[in-house]
Amino acid sequence: MSLLDDAAHVESLTALSRFRTDFYACLPARADALFELTDALLCTDGPVKTLVELSLAPEHRRGHGALYGALNHGRLEVARLRRTLSGLPLPRAADGRIVLACDVSNWLRPDAATSAERLFCHTYGRGRGSAQMIPGWPYSIVAALEPGRTSWTALLDAVRLGPGDDETAVTAAQLREVIERLRTAGHVQDGDLPVLIVFDAGYDVTRLAFLLADLPVELLGRMRSDRVLYFPPPPQPPGKVGRKPKRGAEFKFEDEATWPAPARTTTSATSRYGQAVATAWDRLHPLLSRRSAWADYPKGELPVISGTVVRLRVDRLPGDRAPKPVWLWWSGVDATAADVDRLWRSFLRRFDLEHTFRMIKQTLGWTRPKLRTPEAADRWTWLIISAHTQLRLARPLAEDLRRPWERSARPGRLTPARVRRGFRRLHEKTPQPAGAPKSGTAGPGRPAGSKNRHRAREHPVGKQSKTDTAKSAPKRQAA
Repeated sequence: MSLLDDAAHVESLTALSRFRTDFYACLPARADALFELTDALLCTDGPVKTLVELSLAPEHRRGHGALYGALNHGRLEVARLRRTLSGLPLPRAADGRIVLACDVSNWLRPDAATSAERLFCHTYGRGRGSAQMIPGWPYSIVAALEPGRTSWTALLDAVRLGPGDDETAVTAAQLREVIERLRTAGHVQDGDLPVLIVFDAGYDVTRLAFLLADLPVELLGRMRSDRVLYFPPPPQPPGKVGRKPKRGAEFKFEDEATWPAPARTTTSATSRYGQAVATAWDRLHPLLSRRSAWADYPKGELPVISGTVVRLRVDRLPGDRAPKPVWLWWSGVDATAADVDRLWRSFLRRFDLEHTFRMIKQTLGWTRPKLRTPEAADRWTWLIISAHTQLRLARPLAEDLRRPWERSARPGRLTPARVRRGFRRLHEKTPQPAGAPKSGTAGPGRPAGSKNRHRAREHPVGKQSKTDTAKSAPKRQAA
């Protein structure tokens, strides 16, 4: 090993050790049990199938009762952990800008009638038209994306959506706080390129652009293929009197006859999708109406949220699927050919977040525990994020412990699952702030033959509007 490689190894180990120490400091109650639970999550072989099996790992020196007690009654300073995550090194795109992805992942709990604050979560089925709405806890997750094809992302934040939440308003507040923390940590400075935030379909990206217009960010989101946008109104002819039109010609995604000559068109050859053709039209905005999210907007004209529409078409998709064009909306205007090429490539990097969701669900077992309270679910979610962050920091240190039937990975190309496979060898080289457990005996429990007289309350599922909240509030008696 050269001196340069040795210095990089020491630097990576120092960053991992510092994060483990800072993470332990974020646990004010049941710290030892929560910290060792995270270590067991990192060092266990194979995917996590049940929560109680983590208590059998050598890194977890406490019993299974302490494990559940820590999740149900422990404490975790989320604000401090968020600042710690924002202070870590973040990946950047080729031009030096930070690219964030925001998406919702669901923790399905269809049989948990006694769990509060569940919503109906949209889930896709294997067959066409087999999507279902299943009760669960949806989490809005923000992560920083790496350039190039990879299964790694840097998780930065997670917020559980509640029954009375406006998803767009909550997402805007979440992203605003993430940007402020990145600015405090020095990742976002005056004069830097704007942070690009990428969304998939399902987000009101135009409203998000309006709510975050004061931040140094650009928003890029996918739109449905049946949307209709509008060009700016044409200039008023000289001498003409009367009211100026509010909008210009229609732009229907499904009607090619409404498409004028594009402002920009780029063509690129890719090894995975064949030839990619991106066509852009400038200064298109949606038609807003005073209902739903804009019902409480101050009196006067509704805002005009202009942006650039990009239509991406490729020759083929993996799995011999028939390619369909993808429609994107960018919050910027006057896009150059380099901007159009950068936008569609950045959108494809958003799918790296899907690999992270699959990793934390299928390997780390994020949605495996049958926790009752949403507070315990939040606590477990942040333990999962902390474990994934330690895997990311241990990426330059891990060995390739491949199976006989697996291919050797190139240097620096280990997947999160392979890094976790060798984390136990790194565990002994990192700080172990958790104290040894004290000796004790199990409690007596409920007497034999007695019944549980404190039945858990069942909670309804679904959104809760302001009208429902007003009806459920107790009425005050007149004095």
